[in-house]
Amino acid sequence: MTTIAAPDTARKATASSATTTYLLPVVLRNFVRNRETGLVTVAIVIGLLSGLLVATISHLSEIAHSLLFDIPYDARLSATGVISWQRTLLIPTLGGLVLAIIGVIAAGRLKGQQLADAIEANALYGGRVSFRGSILISVQTLLSNGFGGSVGLEAGYTQICSAFGSHIGQRLAARRNDMRLLVACGAAGAISAAFSAPLAGAFYAFEVVLGAYTSAGLVPVIASAVGSWLVTRHLSHQSFLMVPGFPSPVSVEMIGQTVLIGVICAFASIIVMLAVAFSERCFQRLSLFNGFLRPIVGGALLGSLALLTPTVLGAGHGAMQILLVSNPTWLLLTTTIVFKMLASAISLGSGFRGGLFFASLLLGALTGQLYSIVLSGPFPDLALQPGTAAIAALAAFGTGVLGAPFSMVCLALEITGDFSVTVGAVVASSVCALIVRELFGYSFATWRFHLRGEVIRGPQDVGWVRQLSATSLMRSDFENALSTTPVAEAQKMFSPAQVRQIVLRDPNGTYAGVVTSADLHSIATDDNLPLSTIARQQDEFLLPGASIRDIMAAFERSEADVLAVVDRADHRAAIGTVSEAHVLRTYGEELERRNQEVFFR
Repeated sequence: MTTIAAPDTARKATASSATTTYLLPVVLRNFVRNRETGLVTVAIVIGLLSGLLVATISHLSEIAHSLLFDIPYDARLSATGVISWQRTLLIPTLGGLVLAIIGVIAAGRLKGQQLADAIEANALYGGRVSFRGSILISVQTLLSNGFGGSVGLEAGYTQICSAFGSHIGQRLAARRNDMRLLVACGAAGAISAAFSAPLAGAFYAFEVVLGAYTSAGLVPVIASAVGSWLVTRHLSHQSFLMVPGFPSPVSVEMIGQTVLIGVICAFASIIVMLAVAFSERCFQRLSLFNGFLRPIVGGALLGSLALLTPTVLGAGHGAMQILLVSNPTWLLLTTTIVFKMLASAISLGSGFRGGLFFASLLLGALTGQLYSIVLSGPFPDLALQPGTAAIAALAAFGTGVLGAPFSMVCLALEITGDFSVTVGAVVASSVCALIVRELFGYSFATWRFHLRGEVIRGPQDVGWVRQLSATSLMRSDFENALSTTPVAEAQKMFSPAQVRQIVLRDPNGTYAGVVTSADLHSIATDDNLPLSTIARQQDEFLLPGASIRDIMAAFERSEADVLAVVDRADHRAAIGTVSEAHVLRTYGEELERRNQEVFFR
């Protein structure tokens, strides 16, 4: 017997689906829905709000570092070597305990809610992000970083900024495509503010959150990114990174070496993503107290690593800057890279909230600098200048982990302001992107979706496809008859001009197949043969939650024009019929509508 299984329909996109969303005045809603300037205005508001949120979270993180680790407020945690060993060991462990307690409390209060990030929300839920869930994730990210976890704040930035974009879109009753665009505007503002790089923020939104660049989305995303950058520039007067030395000129030798850097970073980024997955599997074995001990053990391990080098604490901004300007040895760079990989894998695997955004930039910069130092020994005249190699590797490593080559290239350009350095970043990023796609096939975000069982390869909107289920496509006004009904009697009951197929049921109500009108009236007999003798698809049927892909596969396998929909696999009571022609027509219409939404408003 062949059945089509229903997907997990219990997962909910947001908490707002269960509560009433209070809409803004209709005049404002119509202005945003009907005028592109209205959407741009909302995008600017989201950008300004994103800049304020990023600056606030960043300052709170610095305050936490100052209080918990007893360091000056303006000092970078990963660049401070005067922290006592007691704080170095105990503060991350205490952070794990706090996160474990919050996780237990939140598990009861947010039970049943889907805590989707911007990528998953845009791919599956039409841009609807849980607001309460996003606040929880942002608070957990802030606490993870504040207690010294080897995670960046960028995941928290994008989560809360995207949530505000989604929340505003829901208040405006925005269209599905506009909702996705407003979520991307929030993400663009977050990354723009985090790195003082509006171009990188905008292309991050296109590549990672929207999945496509469109002319209709260009102005809102750019407006949000620039607005956010202006806010943080006035609230926080610090540059993301200063690259020392003079860049290597563009030449054949430079291009060849950046290709090699791209290859190295591709394999290194794959190792990092696999290490995080391996760490998660290891910590999942700590099932004692329902996983309560995982972040505590992770914090203790992180503190132990920090006793060897404080560069593993926090995101690593200070460590990156100091190592770029201090002319470190190859041994120091190698150990820092290995320890940072271990610390990031332990932090994320044990339950600390955050992402690999900044860790990938740090690891890339250090990898490029290590390449330059190692090569300058035997070939001092050939080796790339350390700053040039660091920026090329930074962009390449970030591309491998994030899957966003254009945003990484823009980040390299905005960091340096030098075209020759950006050429190296372009080459290294392109090579890295090609190798990672060929050998691994995932970015870090989509890799984690894969580990969870979600078949998402990017932020492209596939949620509408999942909404086309057998329930939404079936007709409930179908003709039915008992399988024991004689053929001659059925010929009198069902006219070939009015009935195309008949769904049969057994005397106990169970589905028993389909009889087409052509088959029924092609038989010339006065015998009392039952309809079951000419029935088709007795073991072919659909369940209510079957997706359109499953339905099309069933039609191809059964070679039928119509399939019955039953209530449950164990009960098999027919509740409707689905025709192949209707499925194809509906899918074509929906696909055309989505294409229109992408390029036009």
